[in-house]
Amino acid sequence: MGQKWAAPGLVLQAHLRPHVDGASESGTRVGFTVTRKVGNAVIRNRARRRLRAAAESVLPVHGDDGTDFVLIGRAGTLKRPFPLLVADLTKALKKLDAYRN
Repeated sequence: MGQKWAAPGLVLQAHLRPHVDGASESGTRVGFTVTRKVGNAVIRNRARRRLRAAAESVLPVHGDDGTDFVLIGRAGTLKRPFPLLVADLTKALKKLDAYRN
């Protein structure tokens, strides 16, 4: 069952992949989505690029293996300073118990 956490800059959904036939699948998978409520295609793509950059800096190091993540852009994704966006993602990982040191 998945979980989600909303932060000012993003919403993070996490789902632990089940083991299939006793074999565990390692690594993380990430998806990004930004709805039309945020803005037109140019605005949505900019928000998606910011989310992708934040995920690339945090998830390879701190994302829990065997977990699927979906980052959902919000209106605040574009105006939020990048260090705070990264902090939002880190906090969301900790709240969802998907943070590894």
